[in-house]
Amino acid sequence: MIKAPLTFIALAAALTGCTVVPPSDGGQAASASAPAARPAPAPTPTPAPTPQALPAGTFTLSGEMTQGGWLRGDAPVGTTSLTLNGDPVALDADGRFLAAFDRDSGPIATLVATRSDGSKVTKPLQISPRDWRIEHINAARRTGGPSEAFMKRRMPELEAINASRAEKTGAQGWREDFIWPVKGRISGLFGSQRIYRGEPGSYHSGIDIAPGAGTPYVAPADGVVVLAVDDFSLEGKLLIIDHGMGLNSAFLHSQELFVKKGDHVKQGQRIGLVGSSGRATGPHLHWSLKWNDARLDPLLFTGPMGN
Repeated sequence: MIKAPLTFIALAAALTGCTVVPPSDGGQAASASAPAARPAPAPTPTPAPTPQALPAGTFTLSGEMTQGGWLRGDAPVGTTSLTLNGDPVALDADGRFLAAFDRDSGPIATLVATRSDGSKVTKPLQISPRDWRIEHINAARRTGGPSEAFMKRRMPELEAINASRAEKTGAQGWREDFIWPVKGRISGLFGSQRIYRGEPGSYHSGIDIAPGAGTPYVAPADGVVVLAVDDFSLEGKLLIIDHGMGLNSAFLHSQELFVKKGDHVKQGQRIGLVGSSGRATGPHLHWSLKWNDARLDPLLFTGPMGN
């Protein structure tokens, strides 16, 4: 049989070998007829506040709602979380946000704002298709894949690129109207692709600008340098700048870099020289943009190059 646990006082007596004696009251025993003390009344619980209903909510949006495009917007008043097609979208303190659409985005995207009163505001978006430059090649695609030696070098490079793009720096360049990093002949368009006897190859992930070797290029918007390296196998001298809210720029094949990891850069600041480092057929600047995992068309951020 399990014995009931000793009370604290009984346990103390057992440990000391002493008889438990009631506390002394100066020789006067308490009267048996003395009234017992009344317990204090329990406090009345305060009811939880009822969430205040918010006014009707709407989105304010602007941008390029097409494949490879983007939008900036103001979320409805009281928004506490936001999603695009079910994926989280970061909200700035003032309710502003950036979202974007991959090169292969479908025709419909949906924004959903959840507000502090529990209500939701849903905004369907029409994403227009693009007429990509597709080249059909009457030849089989190369087989065999990269060598083991190449992949041994390449994997740490990819890990460094992915880690840098995941950094959150608080940069505010995403709010700005982007400018061209350099002007010159456009030698490669975003989204262009080759089809080898019906088998698609990889599409071009950025835009190539060929102003000549040694031409300076500048930051298209404010940001923080999250990667600056000299000798990656494909990219050569590679620079990645975080513009905030998941948006970043990558600049490939540079001849020289003027900034280093951790530097804050301003729109229009010289950050490198055009070159042909890495795997490049000639001097050019490859500029690519990503928002989270979506690859974007830089041309839709800057507009036509002009003079």
